Amino acid sequence: MSLKLQTIICSTRPGRVGSSIAEWFNTAANEQGGFESELVDLADFNLPVYDEPNHPRMEKYEHGHTKAWSESVAKADAFVFVIPEYNFCPPPSFVNALNYLYNEWNYKPCGFVSYGGVSGGLRSAQMAKQLVTTLKMMPMVEGVMVQMPWEKLDENRKFQAEAVHSHSATAMLEEMVKWTDALKVMR
Repeated sequence: MSLKLQTIICSTRPGRVGSSIAEWFNTAANEQGGFESELVDLADFNLPVYDEPNHPRMEKYEHGHTKAWSESVAKADAFVFVIPEYNFCPPPSFVNALNYLYNEWNYKPCGFVSYGGVSGGLRSAQMAKQLVTTLKMMPMVEGVMVQMPWEKLDENRKFQAEAVHSHSATAMLEEMVKWTDALKVMR
């Protein structure tokens, strides 16, 4: 049975560059061979600000958008969050999506492909790592950082990865396979 990875586009902002980066990473993850990767777009779930009456740990979801999000997250063994930096932080859409669920995240590794200005979204990824640990996820030390991503798009807005991005992706994915195998026993 192959390991299931979700490459999650975390920005829901119109005109975002994250979808292009996520498409590149998702292809790279499938080519690497350790995972069967699926591209997931938070915008497709249209999650309002958290609106469930029950605590997520109870899994007593009342809304269709929550049930769909739960089903999507539950089927994955690991996650890569393609995450921008907004005011040194992860986007609200990412935080909100995490808060909707609890058990579905537990004992699964996650990695970050961060992007932004000169910092490449590193501050956002560091803050996001603190958040995911409260959901019993294991964030990878390895990651992919993309500085000035708008400068790395071709005329069709397709992300043109550089060698450093590809090497970083490979290192993160190799480590994630180890953690996914190890944590699967705990689920």
